[in-house]
Amino acid sequence: MALGEKRFETRGWATKYRGPIAIHAAKKMNREIYLQEPFRSVLDMHGYTLDNLPTGAIVATCKLNDCLPVTFAGDDEIIAYGGETGHKWIRIDGHERLFGWFEPGRYGWK
Repeated sequence: MALGEKRFETRGWATKYRGPIAIHAAKKMNREIYLQEPFRSVLDMHGYTLDNLPTGAIVATCKLNDCLPVTFAGDDEIIAYGGETGHKWIRIDGHERLFGWFEPGRYGWK
C-alpha cells in the first residue's frame, strides 16, 4: 500500500473509523514471502531488497476512506460491495488480489 501497488488492506473485522492511519512495517522481514512472486518483483521494481527493507517502523500514512465487506461473484471473481463511497461493486484483481486476503466475511479497508 505504501508503494501504491494496492488500494485495500484486508482485515477480518470491520471498522467505523475514517481518517488518518499509519502503515507500519513488520518488526521482522519474512524471508520466504520476500522470495515469492509477485512480492519480490514489486519490491525490486521499487528498489527494495532484503538488505534495505524498512522494519519495525511507520513507512507511510494515508486516509482510511471506507470499509467494504468482501464477497464473491461467479467464476471466482472477487468483489466488494457497499460502504460509504458509492455503494458500488468493485472488481478485485491484479496485484490487489495477490496482496490481500480476500475471502467472504472479511473486509477491504480502502
